[in-house]
Amino acid sequence: MALRNILKLGDPNLRQKCYEVTIFNEKLGTMLDDLIDTMFAADGVGLAAPQVGIPKRICVVCVDEKTIYELVNPVIVKTAGSQKGQEGCLSIPGEHGIVERPKTVWVEAMDRYGKPCKYKVSDLTAVAFCHEIDHLDGKLFIDKIISND
Repeated sequence: MALRNILKLGDPNLRQKCYEVTIFNEKLGTMLDDLIDTMFAADGVGLAAPQVGIPKRICVVCVDEKTIYELVNPVIVKTAGSQKGQEGCLSIPGEHGIVERPKTVWVEAMDRYGKPCKYKVSDLTAVAFCHEIDHLDGKLFIDKIISND
C-alpha cells in the first residue's frame, strides 16, 4: 500500500468524467487499498480515484472509522428526502460550504472482485456517497454550495 498525492483545485483531472472499470484484478485491489490508506492519512471520510489522478469510476467512503465502502462503477439509482450540511473536500483544503444532498441514497456498484453490490445509506454516509460519486463525473462540492454559513 502506498499513500497517493491528493490533487488540488485547479488540476484538470478533478473536472474529468471518469472511465468505467472493466478489469478486476490485483492492480485494482492495490488501487483501492491505496485510496483507503490515503483517505485515512488525510483524515477524510471519502476519496475518489480522480483525486489522486486516476480517471476511473472508483471511490471509497468511511464515515465511522469502521465500515469501509469500496465503490467500483457506482450508480445512484434512487434518492429520498433532503438534508443540508457543511461539506469540505480533501482536494479543496480550507474551503467549506452548505450543500443540499439527499437524506437517503440507493447505490449499485461493484466490489474489487467485480461482484455486484447494493447499498442503502442515509445521513452522513449518503452525503459522502454523493460527494464521492460526483467526483467521478468531474463535479465538486463547490459547484453545489447554497450558503457559506
